[in-house]
Amino acid sequence: MRAPIARFAAASLLAALASCTGLSGSPTTSSPAAVNAVTRSSEQGGRFITFIGPRRAHAEPFLGVPGTNFTALRSSIDTKTGESVHQLYVEDSYFGAGRNWEAAGDPAGQALRFIAISKNQISCDNGCSYAEEFAASLPEALLRAKPQGLAISFTARSGARQTIIVPGDLIVKQLAAIDEARATLPAAAAVPLPTNPPR
Repeated sequence: MRAPIARFAAASLLAALASCTGLSGSPTTSSPAAVNAVTRSSEQGGRFITFIGPRRAHAEPFLGVPGTNFTALRSSIDTKTGESVHQLYVEDSYFGAGRNWEAAGDPAGQALRFIAISKNQISCDNGCSYAEEFAASLPEALLRAKPQGLAISFTARSGARQTIIVPGDLIVKQLAAIDEARATLPAAAAVPLPTNPPR
């Protein structure tokens, strides 16, 4: 009775995806312009501007469910201070033992701050399946130093490893959206761009 299990797992997964922190406002339309655009929104009464880049698949959709096994760049600017934070967000759905993703690193092998967001057990009928959400904090200097693309490595407690390639066009789009927003901030919130980026 794999079909009912698959339908249940797919429904559970879609419900979990709908509650993803910070990504619930992502475009749901399938038009090419929306799929490839960086979306912008205001949070906390305009105190923060958030940006979510286009989603890109890192594996086949889980059980054929669209919008699973994807990555996206996420950024936020504090409109009072001009400071920004950036993340590579990952949604990973799979069968088997829990992976428990726990660490991230940049192309030079330097550790990046790992952010565990959620882990949901979808079903354990005829074998378990899980959906994990996690992210790596990306220094802006690193993004600006890699307009050609960037490889971020993740490791899990289970011993699993995965490298996510962030294409250069996504980095360029994300930084362009951020620079455009920064240009509209009051002078008091302006901050210099990162200097001496890592190689």
